[in-house]
Amino acid sequence: MSLATDLKRKATEVGFNRLGITLAQPSPTLGAYFDWIEAQMHGKMGYLAREDRQVRRNDLNFILPGVNSLIIVALDYTTLQPPDNIVNDPLRGRISNYAWGVDYHEVMLPRLNALADWLQHQVNDEVHYRSYVDTGALLERSHAQQAGLGFVGKNTMLIHPRRGSYFFLGEILTTYDFGTDYDQPHRETMCGTCTRCLIACPTNAFPRPYVLDARRCISYLTIELKDSIPEDLRPLMQNWVYGCDVCQEVCPWNRFAVQSLETDFFPASFDDVAPPLLELLPLTPETFQERFADSPIVRIKRERMVRNACVAAGNSGRKVFIPILSQLASGDSSELVREHAGWAIKQLR
Repeated sequence: MSLATDLKRKATEVGFNRLGITLAQPSPTLGAYFDWIEAQMHGKMGYLAREDRQVRRNDLNFILPGVNSLIIVALDYTTLQPPDNIVNDPLRGRISNYAWGVDYHEVMLPRLNALADWLQHQVNDEVHYRSYVDTGALLERSHAQQAGLGFVGKNTMLIHPRRGSYFFLGEILTTYDFGTDYDQPHRETMCGTCTRCLIACPTNAFPRPYVLDARRCISYLTIELKDSIPEDLRPLMQNWVYGCDVCQEVCPWNRFAVQSLETDFFPASFDDVAPPLLELLPLTPETFQERFADSPIVRIKRERMVRNACVAAGNSGRKVFIPILSQLASGDSSELVREHAGWAIKQLR
């Protein structure tokens, strides 16, 4: 067996579901990415437009000198789905599937490093590597398509035709050359004439197929945006308080999604899926940290979570939230929270 075959077997042993290998070349969609940045569709995610990041995307040697290969792994996170009456309850704030359990960064990065260490040991050579889970200046979905792990859909998600799109990606850049054992790229698209994701998006965040305007995306608004959420978008956000899954939920390919064997990704209770807003609104920095310490949600901190909860409460149509919103509007230490709480009160009166 080839080393590439052994590597794929080892990836399964350490806990990944799939692995593909591609040459460490610039993404074939890099030009489209630069156009996206030029159109300001990245919003206030300034790190995506930084010149040093663009240089790295254009030449991966600036990330790892002498790099030859990109090893891409996938880890499924689909779990049993909660009943509709839980996720659509206006008294609850909805959380994206990927954040129902333990922070995936903490799960994946040690496994990536273990896999890379194994490769170094096998080749018994001066091989260097660098591992990433989300943090590298890589167009990871495009590279994953080149590694044969799926195709990029009209909703810009990477979709595997037998696994759907509910999976995480991780990367190892290595100086090792796999010779003739690189995987073949997946075909460009298998979306056909389907436009369900484009139609279903609550905020019309897709100006055209395969292009996402992050400035209108609920995931961006609830996670990445640190400032005030545009008022015209707030009523469209429904009860989402962290991320959004709509464009994946309606995708026909996700009927093939396989339940993850990674129990760390499973929610301990329905409150991890859709926590009661009356528990989110009074959060302090300390109680927020305590509640979400092991979750990727911890990265947005208390201010943004309470801001998001205020929007969900304002969209709920339930006056039960007015007392706590009034307290936030008049006395919270955060101007951002005070403003969103005031807006929510106006929606409920």
